Amino acid sequence: MKHLLRWLLAFAPIGMMAQAPVDPKIWTPKDIVYQENISEVVFSPDGQKIAWVKRRPSEKKDKMVSDLYLTRLTATGLKEVRLTRSEDTDHTPVFSADGETLYFLSSRNEGNALWSLSLWGGEPQVVDSFPNGISDLKRMNDSTLLFLSEEGESFAEMKAKKKKDDSEAIEDTAMFKPMRVFAFNTESKTVRRLTTGRFPVDNYAVSKNGQWLATRHIRSPHFGVDGLPKPAYVLWDLKSGTSRAILQSGIQSPEILNFPEDNSGFYFADVLSSDPEWMGSGDHLLYFFDLASMSVKKVDTGTPWGIGEGVGFIPKGNDLWVLLAEGAYNRLALVEKTASGWKTTPVLAGNEMDRHLMPIACSTKGDQLVVAHSSSTSLPEFRLLNYTSGTYRIDTGKVLAEINPGWKKKGLTQAKVVYWKGAKNEQVDGILYYPADYQSGKQYPIVVAIHGGPSGTDLDAFESSWGYYPQINAQKGAFTLMPNYHGSSNHGLAFVESIKGHYYELEVPDILKGVDSLIAAGMVHPDSQAVMGWSNGAILTTALILAAPDRFKVASAGAGDVNWTSDYGTCEFGVTFDQSYFKGAPWDDTKKTKYNPNYIDKSPLFEAEKIKTPVLLFHGSDDRAVPRDQSHEFYRALQQIGKAPVRFIWFPGEPHGLRKLSHQMRKLEEEIAWIDRWLYGKKPEAEVLKEGSPLFVLMEQEKTAHSGALLGSQVQGTLVPETAPLGADTVSVGVYEVTNAQFQAYSPAFVFGAGKENYPAAGITLDQAKGYVAWLSGKTGSNYRLPNSAEAKAWQELALETAEEENTLNNWLGYSPTPEDASKALASLSGLRSSLLKPCGSFPPTKAGQARLYDLGGNVAEWFAEGTASGTYGYSAYDVVDPAADGAKTPAPYVGLRVVKE
Repeated sequence: MKHLLRWLLAFAPIGMMAQAPVDPKIWTPKDIVYQENISEVVFSPDGQKIAWVKRRPSEKKDKMVSDLYLTRLTATGLKEVRLTRSEDTDHTPVFSADGETLYFLSSRNEGNALWSLSLWGGEPQVVDSFPNGISDLKRMNDSTLLFLSEEGESFAEMKAKKKKDDSEAIEDTAMFKPMRVFAFNTESKTVRRLTTGRFPVDNYAVSKNGQWLATRHIRSPHFGVDGLPKPAYVLWDLKSGTSRAILQSGIQSPEILNFPEDNSGFYFADVLSSDPEWMGSGDHLLYFFDLASMSVKKVDTGTPWGIGEGVGFIPKGNDLWVLLAEGAYNRLALVEKTASGWKTTPVLAGNEMDRHLMPIACSTKGDQLVVAHSSSTSLPEFRLLNYTSGTYRIDTGKVLAEINPGWKKKGLTQAKVVYWKGAKNEQVDGILYYPADYQSGKQYPIVVAIHGGPSGTDLDAFESSWGYYPQINAQKGAFTLMPNYHGSSNHGLAFVESIKGHYYELEVPDILKGVDSLIAAGMVHPDSQAVMGWSNGAILTTALILAAPDRFKVASAGAGDVNWTSDYGTCEFGVTFDQSYFKGAPWDDTKKTKYNPNYIDKSPLFEAEKIKTPVLLFHGSDDRAVPRDQSHEFYRALQQIGKAPVRFIWFPGEPHGLRKLSHQMRKLEEEIAWIDRWLYGKKPEAEVLKEGSPLFVLMEQEKTAHSGALLGSQVQGTLVPETAPLGADTVSVGVYEVTNAQFQAYSPAFVFGAGKENYPAAGITLDQAKGYVAWLSGKTGSNYRLPNSAEAKAWQELALETAEEENTLNNWLGYSPTPEDASKALASLSGLRSSLLKPCGSFPPTKAGQARLYDLGGNVAEWFAEGTASGTYGYSAYDVVDPAADGAKTPAPYVGLRVVKE
């Protein structure tokens, strides 16, 4: 039993212990997981309205859902209205040509319907249903919408369904089920097929005049597993009904197709790399497919590092808003189409704002732009900016919508982009978040948080996700370093490709030298280092604790590889990744060793006996990006070797990125507790206590304020009640009723029995209660009062819910008596020598807002006062709780008080 308890204490997750009231200024896991966001912003054709989607958390569905919103641009400002409200996900808004109707898609009706909503009012309506699904909605012209949909069930599918056969052919292009582009006439409600062929469309764009359609077709049922064959690209002339293959050579992996206003061709982004046959990481460049010449032209963006990865571009008439890659920044620029080519000009917004903007949508006229704005020291916001043609300047604009309003009350730590000399003595950068209340000259712990990719990038932008949470680290008094190691994008082709054939060899010294630079500067304590990451961040986390086994106190690795031999055939992009970074397949005998040595030499699994760092592992059971059993192999190795404590959390049904809110919360709580334990030395809480049990109550009481053996705390030499905030406002309430010892500090003549210091003060008159809070305010300089009428009413309702289990006569009797039995019970108390009162906090607390209040339903009733109104709420130990009665008839000797602090 002793060993079992030790195991439970060491490895139990957070959860059973009740959470203490939370300061609204403090960042919590729930703040991070349950954050709102905005996406899919679109202007109406006349530029007077903006539709957008707000993603919000749904506890009921354990995932993010989304609603549609509309913002009207009026002479007096922006007028926002919420259009949909449900536990479904509404998305993909598309304006009608006249701007008076909004079409959209939804998870309602199993996601198989097209919906519409009149912007003059009314409920959403089903326009039509599509049994084979509908996705990627776009407007083609005044009366036509385009969408993607599968065809109906094939004969082979019908046969398999009849046989209840759910087996799947992993690779069989003959059984490929196509996804095609269809046109829907909103007036006649007729559908016609626009594309043919057996390969499914996964990306398409239509010209503004409706003549040209460009499509990308996936040519493998499991595209990404093998990387080959690459997608096919087709240009459709909808006017003549002809089509032709395009982008067949010299292009790696085009994406983000978009036609300009003049219908002369389409823009697309592509990657420039040294190994395009394996779709290798590289610089993201901009291209234009010219319809007149049926050829590809490179768009010169005037920067050696290309455009920002993953952010693409936003059309502005015939021009483009783009982000230019600048290492840890992306700079907003305007690419203008001219008679001789293209001209790129950075756009100025002042105060470096132009390095922290991401364009999302542009009006038809091009004079207004919706952007996302944030930095590592400023919260995300979505703004509507105005652009004056020819000036290359934009104003600061107006906030389009409010998200996460509670975040504004929270503190943000200081942060900045830092630089150091990494591997090969080349410059490396990263984002450094400082500890809260940082003091120069003092050494602090550090958490190294490593991004995935490896061609990801940490930008000077706000970071707060279930994967990485520097604000929580700052609250705990630690630095967070997020390094852009060799192999990261946004830093030029040579930098991103430097690790091909040299995987681990540059990234590991980059990160270690970054931390060493902070240690040398006297900022980081050399014995207080932690490392964490997801995906490639987890891969490098493992490499670091292997390369420096005595350095890191704790590590957390989510969805990372340790064995490249088993990764090759089970990773969904294993062929392309491994060919690019390991220069061949496992059987390629490049060094006459009968196999490719990289697959073993680079696999941490084969050196796991060197690892001493406590390791926490996470993985989703349905992960195909990093094979799900990679963490299991790593866990088994560490568990068998026995040198490093290890804990492995497995998330059922999750892919590479966690989707369920409950799983994201579990990941955060587990990781924070693991780092608390091994970096800060905090003992883990045990999950062996049942909430409400006597031991649970005792341990919860231990967390509250004490002055020696007395409840409360000393303020300027006076014993005062402990208070807790009710919510994100300025009102706090007494955790306990005012005790005998606390009241005696105000009234020395007040007497009570020996050992009763922490019992509730009883027999207090209203005048005495008012006198106490006035005296307490004068003594402490804070504003104390009695509860008002509204608070008393709310707390009476809470008291009624729990009073029968608290210190009331019902509890003493062991049942809820009838009125007749209650009268007999009260009469029997007349000769009782013992008091029924108990020490404050003898029963579990009741949650009121964010606070947990003891004895709200029992022990003594409590005074409230507001103006001329006054009375009592709650129940005493001498009251019978009867919901059908008018209220408690509390005897005068059993009334006390609870304070409220403004």
